[in-house]
Amino acid sequence: MQLTLWTYEGPPHVGAMRIATAMKGLHYVLHAPQGDTYADLLFTMIERRSARPPVTYTTFQARDLGGDTAELFKTACNDAYERFQPQAMIVGASCTAELIQDDPGGLAKALALPIPVIPLELPSYQKKENWGAAETFYRIVRGLCAPGSRPAEINPRSCNILGPTALGFRHRDDLAEITRLLGRLGIAINVVAPLNATPADIARIPEAGFNVVLYPETAESAARWLEKTFNQPMTTVIPIGVSATREFVAQVATLAGVDASPVLEDEACRLPWYSRSVDSTYLTGKRVFIFGDATHAIAAARMAKEELGFDVVGLGTYSREFARPVREAAAKLGIEALITDDYLDVEAKVAELQVELVLGTQMERHIAKKLGVPCAVISAPVHVQDFPARYSPQMGFEGANVIFDTWVHPLMMGLEEHLIHMFRNDFEFNDSAAASHLGHGAAKHEPAPQAPGHAPVPNAAANAAEQASGWAPDAEKELQKVPFFVRGKARRNTERYALEKGVSLITVETLYDAKAHYSR
Repeated sequence: MQLTLWTYEGPPHVGAMRIATAMKGLHYVLHAPQGDTYADLLFTMIERRSARPPVTYTTFQARDLGGDTAELFKTACNDAYERFQPQAMIVGASCTAELIQDDPGGLAKALALPIPVIPLELPSYQKKENWGAAETFYRIVRGLCAPGSRPAEINPRSCNILGPTALGFRHRDDLAEITRLLGRLGIAINVVAPLNATPADIARIPEAGFNVVLYPETAESAARWLEKTFNQPMTTVIPIGVSATREFVAQVATLAGVDASPVLEDEACRLPWYSRSVDSTYLTGKRVFIFGDATHAIAAARMAKEELGFDVVGLGTYSREFARPVREAAAKLGIEALITDDYLDVEAKVAELQVELVLGTQMERHIAKKLGVPCAVISAPVHVQDFPARYSPQMGFEGANVIFDTWVHPLMMGLEEHLIHMFRNDFEFNDSAAASHLGHGAAKHEPAPQAPGHAPVPNAAANAAEQASGWAPDAEKELQKVPFFVRGKARRNTERYALEKGVSLITVETLYDAKAHYSR
């Protein structure tokens, strides 16, 4: 284990809570000490839900460890059933309670409650949140879908939508967009799960013709079990971006046996035209770094490269279970994937690559702000501002429009700030004002704080900057003419060049010599 300030994923029981909170008629009894109820805040404060999660905690205290904590758990199960009358129950332990080895599954089974009780084995010290969500959903599907429950006659034009959860990045709006898209194709939706599904709905999943998997991190393991057990096909294309959405429509149409051309001929998407317009041509070739969960990171890399003309110089994920497809996507771009759950590694990579746009999680937003680089959020983990009240999908043709705006506007603002800076001596402008979209002090390039036990990350550019000599006033003034969003790169390159050439004082000539040197 490693002490850290930030973490991309919580423990696996938080993933289980995302499934329980998404569903209706399901209750989660969690064997946990007092204090582990912190996870409730993720849903009530971050996602802004109007009700707390359907979770009963045993909340044992230190003094209870000398007694029978197993009896506390059995009492909690009985009380939860009597109070909430759920259709089904899942039981498990938090990372702390796992250490006392009370076996929640065995204890709950001994109670013989008149509802399905599904035990969860979530190894808290080997796995994390997304795995916990996927394992929980898989166990629920496997526990409630009885063998032989697939009817002999199946409507091929029907499907289940699998994957949306509570605390998911734009899952609510993605679901609405994909539901509308499938409706235009004439495909009936049998069950959406886990979001808003009941245990009775889960039992009806085998009745559909095929499964639409929106988020593999959550639904792929369950969908593969359904494919193997009930011969129920699943989609493999994630509809994020114009090209991927068109491929998704074609794949779904093939599975359902319908004609996709009416939808493909009327896609109602403005991104292709916008990305070819005069206003967007200056964005071509922008250096972009992408990091997030595997599904969104891979989709973002494809969109950035193929649909917006960006130069993807970095791609990575914290989803170690999906490291292989991310590495494959990076290899197609001619780069090496960054697979890590340490934000300090990510920060060092962003600084090293000297990018012009960061697409990532809320952590990359903080990193980009510190480095003075524009940023857009594309993946969980996210904060409250990424659960907007407005309709803001990431999937489908409308999702592509939303993504275009989200990614391009920070760069457009960068151009605006540069123009304001060019005319900073005009009476209408104030040169002391910080960039409006980056926050106070965003242009400062300070080294990242190191977590305890972390060795400093080597950074040649930073070392060069520290050792380089000072700048002449006229050179410093000339540097201010460089657009702010690449000014840091110009400064670092010049200082490195001066260090290599043994220049004691950086002048205007040194600045332009360095520019010519690195432009070769």
